Amino acid sequence: MTSLIQLFKPKLILAADPLFGSVSNPTKYNSKNGEGLFLFLSNIFKLIAVIGGIFLIFQIIMAGFAYISASGDPKKTEAAWTKIWQSILGLLIIASAFIIAGVVERLTGINIINPVIYGPTN
Repeated sequence: MTSLIQLFKPKLILAADPLFGSVSNPTKYNSKNGEGLFLFLSNIFKLIAVIGGIFLIFQIIMAGFAYISASGDPKKTEAAWTKIWQSILGLLIIASAFIIAGVVERLTGINIINPVIYGPTN
């Protein structure tokens, strides 16, 4: 009977006693809180910029080919110039994003563009 009472008795959980245990840093590198998030976002930011740059180069090449093969047709020429203009505008947007990230990095001190990536060799 006492074992049933012990089984259903509510257990007092103290704040110093974590519910799921404690998690410690598995590496030998000390890091600040939230640093991993900025590292992840920086890598995603760079990946998107590289993919965008490759896409822009492809778009400009295709637009140039469309302009050359327009043969004086005003509609095709206009469509090719529109595609070229949009590609240049996209390049400016990607460059502006890097400039804004650099300014935010200078103002806040958070290493956004060139984070330190710790690995097995560091």
